[in-house]
Amino acid sequence: RHYYVRKSPELGDLQVNLVPREERARESHEIALEIRERLKAVPVPEGTSIKVVEVPPGPPVLSTLLAEIYGPDAETRREYARKVRELFESIDFIVDVDDSFGVAPERLRIRIDQPNLDYYGVEQQVVYDTIQALMGGVVVGYSHRGGGADPAEIVIRIPEKGRQITERILSTPIAARGPAGIETRNVELGDVVTVERERASLPLFRKDAVFAEMVMGELAGRYEAPIYGMLEVADAIARRDDWGPLGPPRITFYGQPLDESQPTLLWDGEWEITYVTFRDLGGAFMAALLAIYLLIVGQFRSFKLPLVIMTPIPLTMVGILPGHWLLGAQFTATSMIGFISLAGIIVRNSILLVDFIRMERAAGRPFKRALLLAGAVRFKPIFLTAITAILGAAFILLDPIFQGLAVSLVFGLAVSTALTLLVIPSIYMVMRGPGPFFRRMPDDAV
Repeated sequence: RHYYVRKSPELGDLQVNLVPREERARESHEIALEIRERLKAVPVPEGTSIKVVEVPPGPPVLSTLLAEIYGPDAETRREYARKVRELFESIDFIVDVDDSFGVAPERLRIRIDQPNLDYYGVEQQVVYDTIQALMGGVVVGYSHRGGGADPAEIVIRIPEKGRQITERILSTPIAARGPAGIETRNVELGDVVTVERERASLPLFRKDAVFAEMVMGELAGRYEAPIYGMLEVADAIARRDDWGPLGPPRITFYGQPLDESQPTLLWDGEWEITYVTFRDLGGAFMAALLAIYLLIVGQFRSFKLPLVIMTPIPLTMVGILPGHWLLGAQFTATSMIGFISLAGIIVRNSILLVDFIRMERAAGRPFKRALLLAGAVRFKPIFLTAITAILGAAFILLDPIFQGLAVSLVFGLAVSTALTLLVIPSIYMVMRGPGPFFRRMPDDAV
């Protein structure tokens, strides 16, 4: 969660430790949601941002919902970021909204009064050294302890509560040569400097050497997946009509824009992790399908028969998607991993059926009789394989991290196993019988 960027003195973290899971009745996520609701009633100064972060917080991202704003200059980027932040705040399930630049704070600037400096005969370096000593301290030596490899500094420093620009600090004496360098005497620091209050500059952020502003938010309530927040924000951007002469920002989902003259909103945060993960898992799934196909081709010496055997693979989604809906679980990367792993299990069931059919046909059994026997005889090993995997996965159905994997295995395996026992014989029968679309397959191919 990029804690290293929250080291400024105006930022802080408060950690709440919960008792062990077996000693409380509620999940940590439920407690976090209630804490967030209670914090809404806490009076805070204008511009304050309070965020509730759960540990472990999930993927290593700055925020769950993160919009990076690119544009031709800093003012344009910040103006668009402010409007996007307003849209974030208008959506009920986007909470803990913040941005990367905030409000410019006040700061004190110490300026050297050059006429007085010349009059009193004070060197500029003396003024700088005095301020450094007052605010940062002075290193007067080192303590060589132990082997002396890492000596400790000995620093003379004013206590923290005294390191403020007050009359006490401004009355610090500094050496001066006197008017026209005639005599040597001390003058007060306040005689040669002035203190002014001014607005500090806003921070500048770069990502891969490209300037960008960021709008951050978390999701809680109706939806907690970033895709829903992205869709709502996109609709709100389309409805808003005060974007100015450059028009609404262009929305992109991956990769920084090459043209910064047009304001661009790039979705980052958990979305980028999700996109990259599912892209890689999708590639792995296609590679797994190709490997399975080649292995089956080598086993049965046929290019068509593997297509029949692999038909039940997409049928696992018939159980996976309703299973996620039934349990209110999100389709995550672990769900995709479960879907990929099911491909091997389901293909094994299909191979058991097809291999038995081929064996019966080789023994002279009538085709339809071979289909019926395949379902009856192979049902037991197929059922035992499925029920074993289902029972093993059922133990992690309530795990917050691997719930998607368990849902895919349990529901996908249960439904696809039942469908495999019906679909494989049916497709085999259709491909074996005559018809205008399916031609008769030769006996040696089946």
